[in-house]
Amino acid sequence: MLKKPWTSWPARCWQRLSDSGTVFQRLGTLQVVHHPLCPCRSGMGTYFGGWRIVPTMGTRITKLKPVGGFCAESAGAITLFLTILFGIPVSTTHTITGAIVGVGSTSRLSAVRWGIAERIVWAWILTIPASAVVAALTCWAIRLFVPAA
Repeated sequence: MLKKPWTSWPARCWQRLSDSGTVFQRLGTLQVVHHPLCPCRSGMGTYFGGWRIVPTMGTRITKLKPVGGFCAESAGAITLFLTILFGIPVSTTHTITGAIVGVGSTSRLSAVRWGIAERIVWAWILTIPASAVVAALTCWAIRLFVPAA
């Protein structure tokens, strides 16, 4: 790898990952980018949907104070570390939402707006079958144009 002093650290990281072969994977003649797109997609999701999610998580489920936010983030991080340790697949969004509800319920159960929490749970339940339907339709559409796929 040729180092240039004017090259930014993200470009150097990209170069190091692509040189090691962990970024690109060959699928026939198609080259798929793995790692660099993940944070980009997360950032775009936060950019387009974060304006609704952040206020809901911080004020609509329960009114969080800074110490409550710290406790919720710490509990979420500990939970995620434990699930990684035991190899349990979980959603970070589910984990932090549960932690926020937990923090809100420590003062009193009525501090949590259970109607909003219920809507979030229903959205989680409906997301899995809806994603399956979209994935199936996408796969079907791709197979129309690429029969070998």
